[in-house]
Amino acid sequence: MDKKQIRRHATLAAASAVLFSLAVPLTASAGTPEPLKWSGCRGTGLDPRQQCTTVKVPMDYSDPAGRTIEIAVSRIKSEKPSARRGALLLIPGGPGGDSLADPSGKGQKLPQKVRDTYDLIGFAPRGMAPSTAVDCKLDPADLSMTRLLPWPAPDGSVARNMATARRITAACDRNGGELIRHISTANEARDLDRVRAALGESRISAWGVSYGTYVGAVYRELFPHRTDRVVLDSNDDPDPTRVTRGWLAAFERGVEDNFPVFAAWASRPGNPYRLASTPAEVRSGFLRLAARLDRDPLPWPGATPDRLDGTALRQTMLTNLYDPDDYPVLARTILAARAGTVPPVPESPPESVLQNVAAVSVGTVCNDVDWPESPGAYQRGVHESRVKYPLTAGMPRGPMVCAALPYEPAEPAVRITGRGPSNVLLVQNERDVATPLSGALKLREALGDRAVMVTVDSTGHQAYLSNGNACGDRAVSRFLATGKRPGSDLHCG
Repeated sequence: MDKKQIRRHATLAAASAVLFSLAVPLTASAGTPEPLKWSGCRGTGLDPRQQCTTVKVPMDYSDPAGRTIEIAVSRIKSEKPSARRGALLLIPGGPGGDSLADPSGKGQKLPQKVRDTYDLIGFAPRGMAPSTAVDCKLDPADLSMTRLLPWPAPDGSVARNMATARRITAACDRNGGELIRHISTANEARDLDRVRAALGESRISAWGVSYGTYVGAVYRELFPHRTDRVVLDSNDDPDPTRVTRGWLAAFERGVEDNFPVFAAWASRPGNPYRLASTPAEVRSGFLRLAARLDRDPLPWPGATPDRLDGTALRQTMLTNLYDPDDYPVLARTILAARAGTVPPVPESPPESVLQNVAAVSVGTVCNDVDWPESPGAYQRGVHESRVKYPLTAGMPRGPMVCAALPYEPAEPAVRITGRGPSNVLLVQNERDVATPLSGALKLREALGDRAVMVTVDSTGHQAYLSNGNACGDRAVSRFLATGKRPGSDLHCG
């Protein structure tokens, strides 16, 4: 799956003292790892140096002698063995992303000194193919983003969302097997410590992006002295009482941070996709168009669902605010809808990939934190959000599928603290639709003196070597290559 396909599913997202009372110490790998057997990797467009293997881990860490599952792992070795320091985990976003191809992809964007310093390590998290995979066998219509994200009805009602939640969770409970109940961020972190041990590393470095920042923070909390240099890029609020619920709610703030940049671009003279003469008119025009499509949707043959309504327009907005390079896609959709036509149907991964991504997303989002079951609680939040944040129409406070989960999460969420070595560097764009600065500041606060934060005056999701700037990139590259961080929090203008 390419970056844009993964990004479309990025929006869908362990305990502290309690964890240590389980059957075995969760800060240690059991026994001596078997030697890894590396071989060539399946797939196209991969660097010929990339190798792949699998690591066996317990499906249920409270029963370490029970059933095992496999985690697929990839590697490109350090390009200068004499300069090698260790291994750098490339932790993907999601939930529902993997980094198996990243040593060949974004890993090759790393400066030479960083590629000399580390073996680059990718992996497919538990549940994600080609690791031991999970599948809910959802109705294909329920694989659309407008179903998996809780967009309310045009009048703000969440009754339809609750019905969708019951249908999807029933399918996952019926078809997801035992594994889906053990897909969580805490278990992903435990899997990564098994990977670390299998690689023969006493400590490991990491570059986590988006949801991967939470995975990295949880790993560091559970295994603080197994970490070397940790970069967290595009950061989630780690509030243990909300976790994934909070990340969903953050979209309302993220859109408000980002949409003014789109509106300024879309009102610029000379722009072939110009929508209005002022940013204010771009915004008001979008809201009018969404309301019109709510009342009178356009047929959209081949799309899922097969009509361009207000919800589909809003989802198109959300998807294409992740990266300013995608602003033309949103503008073309608006121009087509204004003219009573529809844009080309967006490309979609194969259904088998969508099913796998959806199942892992549902498992993680629902198992990480308990969600309210009362429709009334969501209804009140949606109405408040629609007034304060009309661009997102109440979606961020609606009921995801977890509102109908037939079981409780197995353990509470990990509380992120400032305990442990001072070896974390956060990098964060100021205008990020998916992981807004407000949430990143919460993670910065939780980590305390153990972290330094680089705030980048830039727009888009993922800062380092992507939508950030040269100042932020230099700070991160220097830390990875030398271990030297800025002396205090840094603003990169």
